[in-house]
Amino acid sequence: MTFTPHGKHLIAGEWVAGSATFRSQPASGEAHDFSVGTAEHVAAAAEAAARAFPVYGDKSRAERAAFLEAIADEIEARAAAITQIGTEETGLPAARLEGERGRTTGQLRLFAAHILAGDYLDRRVDKALPERKPLPRPEIRLIQRPVGPVAVFGASNFPLAFSTAGGDTASALAAGCPVVVKGHPAHPGTGEIVAEAIRAAIEKTGMPAGTFSLIQSDGRAAGEALVRHPAIKAVGFTGSLAAGRALFDLCAARPEPIPFFGELGSVNPVFLLPQALAARADEIGKGWAGSLTMGCGQFCTNPGVVVVADGEDADRFVAAAREALAAVGPQTMLTGGIADAFRRGKALFSGHDGVGAIHEADAEGRAAAPNVYETTAAAFMADRALGHEVFGPLGVVVRVGKAEDMVALAESFEGQLTATLHLDEGDTALGRALMPVLERKAGRVLANGWPTGVEVCDAMVHGGPYPASTNFGATSVGTMAIRRFLRPVSYQNIPAALLPADCG
Repeated sequence: MTFTPHGKHLIAGEWVAGSATFRSQPASGEAHDFSVGTAEHVAAAAEAAARAFPVYGDKSRAERAAFLEAIADEIEARAAAITQIGTEETGLPAARLEGERGRTTGQLRLFAAHILAGDYLDRRVDKALPERKPLPRPEIRLIQRPVGPVAVFGASNFPLAFSTAGGDTASALAAGCPVVVKGHPAHPGTGEIVAEAIRAAIEKTGMPAGTFSLIQSDGRAAGEALVRHPAIKAVGFTGSLAAGRALFDLCAARPEPIPFFGELGSVNPVFLLPQALAARADEIGKGWAGSLTMGCGQFCTNPGVVVVADGEDADRFVAAAREALAAVGPQTMLTGGIADAFRRGKALFSGHDGVGAIHEADAEGRAAAPNVYETTAAAFMADRALGHEVFGPLGVVVRVGKAEDMVALAESFEGQLTATLHLDEGDTALGRALMPVLERKAGRVLANGWPTGVEVCDAMVHGGPYPASTNFGATSVGTMAIRRFLRPVSYQNIPAALLPADCG
């Protein structure tokens, strides 16, 4: 099956064109024209979402679950076409897109099961105590209710799982919130075909047409208009720190400020403790090279910094990583702009007086090759730029004087999505010293593994203190993600006939 995009916006069930267009920049295949979203398109979508909210937000959990299942079914029905347009636009291999499609439909089905179970409602009832002295207590019930229409920004690096029908959309729809997606220009055709699947699911299940809309754009204006629109009550975003911070500030500056749930970036430090390093330096070095270069390093959990005590074991680790990296050739990046940004980030390290090269390689155009450097703890802490994310296959090894110095270095890190320990039983004391620091710095702490690969499950946290995300109490992966789009409401002495159905 071959999919040819028509390039229109989906607004309240209708495909709508605009006068201005932008052209996609696929890694392979034919480029296509797409309408540029305007403030008028955004207003139409947001107002349709506001009209849909009283109806969709009051649908039963069973009805919303059936809708999520229908979206998953419609995505699977378009599997071949999604893979075709997705690989053309992003340069990602077919196997990666197929796996991500399964993750996307899995998230939708997970949230369907989650809302059917009902635990997320956090129902609480304090019975009336009319005889209590000195004052009686009224009956008070609490339940979680949807916040209203949600804006979702598609991510460049996950054209399916973090984009049109990704985790933000799935959790918002599960909560009872209509969604307006601002599609990412790196993969507009992929966004369009997934929006088509959602539209089909809306029609199949009888949901209001304004429950979902997609606005395409290659600039900032549509996204800014969406965040500013008074009908929008929350925003989900995955992207760069600069873009995310700008949108965060817009949310805060509105006459009615709204929550901005942004996942913005992380270097995901890895700490190699002495006993583990002595026992398996070669294995860990090869493992790091594999994780660092997976998907051309275009994962938000990419392990960009490794902390190790200086010495022969560190030398063995570096040698093993260098050997593994030498076998990794250039890979296609998601966009030409991302490849250019990677080269700028590389230039900071390659031209830095306090940094030495472990492995350097050049690539042209939209490709990138792995580049890994090393530095001292003193140099790393003296220049905070060395601790900023370079999106792509770039890493830095930071050597501390002795293992105990890892604790001070851990304290110097900003907020992270993940932090990793490689340790053996003999490293327990140092691990205990590091854990209180790492759990303050990161949303997920893991041992003897690599952070690339985020399990979609109840216990997952994909978020962390700023600048990893803008809300340290939230996650964009796992069933807790639904909490972002709910608010608690207490009902005091409200007659049963007036209570939401789930209050019973």
